[in-house]
Parts: sequence; structure tokens; C-alpha cells
Amino acid sequence: MKKSVLPSTLLLLFSLFAQSVLAADNFPAQQHFAGQNLILNGKGIRTRLVFNLYTAGLYLQAPDRDANAILTASQPMALRLQITSGMITSENMEAAVREGFQKSAPNQPQLQQRIEQLIAVFKQPIKDGDLYDFIYRPQNLIILKNSRQAATIAGADFKQAFYGIWLGARPAQGNLKNALLGSGD
Repeated sequence: MKKSVLPSTLLLLFSLFAQSVLAADNFPAQQHFAGQNLILNGKGIRTRLVFNLYTAGLYLQAPDRDANAILTASQPMALRLQITSGMITSENMEAAVREGFQKSAPNQPQLQQRIEQLIAVFKQPIKDGDLYDFIYRPQNLIILKNSRQAATIAGADFKQAFYGIWLGARPAQGNLKNALLGSGD
């Protein structure tokens, strides 16, 4: 019995290590997004229980650890998500997005149609390794999936609520928020 547990444990650890190494390759210190060079402010991993779901990186014009300043800023920025788990499906991504907006911007019916636009992006099958870029250029959030434009959603209010999912007062995961702000765990 013990002999079968050890190889399984080693395989799981190697798999998690390999995921983090591969994800790191897609998060360079500087990245060109929609005509703007941005720098990596911070990067972290979204987990659920013991599973790594995705790696996220926040790109800004200059380093900033003030979440409120980032949320209200009217300047280019980008959030990159790399899916690192086959556990992410269109259905659970939709549920997570709805929950995130409910925490980030509750009772804001003016966002609902635009939230549905975002959810439509996730209706396409989601696979381990998929790369999503959410690029804010003042007044528009441009969404790329695997380097192909998937949607453009208007509004600084939408950008603030969207980025608030990770950086707001009630983020998806506290240590991920800290990592995106460059504060580590």
C-alpha cells in the first residue's frame, strides 16, 4: 500500500511543479499589450483546496501596491490568466465570474449586460493552458483568448468591477490579491 502512494505523490508534486514552471514562461517582466508596454506588477496562483486552477499576472505602467488606486486609475493595464487545471470548465468559470462580480460590485444592474458579454467569452470550451488577456485601455476592456480577440467591453465602471474581482475589498483569494500587488503571500 505504501509503495503505491509514494509514486502517486511524486507524480502529483512533479505535475504541480511543471505547471508553475510552464506558467512562468507566459508572464515576462515586461509585456506589450494593445500598443502599450506594461510591466509585471505581481503574479500569483488561484487555488481551490490543493489544486492550482490558474496563474494570474497584473501588468501596469509602473509598480503600484495600492489596490484602490489601481481600480480607479484611468490608465492602461492588463490582467493575464493562464489556465493550469483541467478542472476549469465553462460552467464553473461562469459561476466564479458571477460570484466575483457579486462581491466586487453588488447591486449594480447597469453592469449586467456587460457581465453577460464577458461570460459569453467563457462559453467556448476552456482547456488547460488557455491564456486570457484582459487589457484595459481607457474606456474599453479588450479580451483576448490565446492571442485572438474575443470581446471588447466598454466602460471604466466595468473595468473597476472586473479588476475588483481580484483586487477589491472582497477578492477571489486574499493571497492572490497580495501577490498581484507585488506583496507576496
